[in-house]
Amino acid sequence: MDSARLLALQVLMALLHYCPTASVSVTTSHEKVVAHENSNAVLSCEFKTEKDPNPRIEWKKNGKDITFVYFDGSFREPYAGRAAIIGATVTLHSVTQKDSGVYRCEVTAKQDHVPLGEISVTLNVLVPPHTPSCEVPETVSSGSAVELQCEDKQSVPAATYSWYKDNKLLGAQAVDSHYSLDPQKGTLKFKAVTKADAGHYRCESSNDVGPPKSCAGHKMEVKEFELSLPILIAVGAGGFLLLLLCCLGVCLCYRRGCCCCCRRRHTHKESKQSRNQPNYSPPMQDPRFYKHTKSFML
Repeated sequence: MDSARLLALQVLMALLHYCPTASVSVTTSHEKVVAHENSNAVLSCEFKTEKDPNPRIEWKKNGKDITFVYFDGSFREPYAGRAAIIGATVTLHSVTQKDSGVYRCEVTAKQDHVPLGEISVTLNVLVPPHTPSCEVPETVSSGSAVELQCEDKQSVPAATYSWYKDNKLLGAQAVDSHYSLDPQKGTLKFKAVTKADAGHYRCESSNDVGPPKSCAGHKMEVKEFELSLPILIAVGAGGFLLLLLCCLGVCLCYRRGCCCCCRRRHTHKESKQSRNQPNYSPPMQDPRFYKHTKSFML
């Protein structure tokens, strides 16, 4: 009896092992796809169903809002006219940086026990350097702090920057150098420019995708600080106006009695000096205000 049960259990296990599961499976050969700008990008999607011979295939792009790429048997904007599908694999033509993102392939087989299967594919479009924008001041004063800026917003991965003066590459600054370079931000900073810093400056952006690009560049002049005639006139006029206001303030204060304490001190000083003189006689006291200081008897 025990052997019969054991045999039945083995047969049941074998049937379960060879019985196919009624579900759709979706796979991809490349989960991460890297493509250069204006080239083709292949988004792989392979599926297998157990019962449904004509499953429904959909492609979507993830983001703040879900965008349909392929739906109901046709491509949607902005992919219509520049994409193709074979099976469930999609090929995007002439991709740009806007095409970068996460795409999702969905296969729906209604006749299968598990009707839905999906897989995600990440597309990263590489962009070579573009001509950067350069900001170089035309005229600066000697001894002032100056910053030159360079920026390329389009390259992927982000570009690194280098600066040239009169077509000569500016090397990494020394510890005691009066300028500093930032290859990631694209800035060239002078602590205090001198006449020797005058020249033609241009910036170059580069990454590993394509050849570097350079801006046209601009000429920077360094002038010594000089007091021009208009500045001297303005300074003189300001000083005269300040002096005039001070005089008016003193006169106004004198008229309103702000200086009475000064006059009282001056009068007290004159009185003290007169008492110290030999012929000084104290003022007579009014008898009405006389008071006895001592008591006496006749």
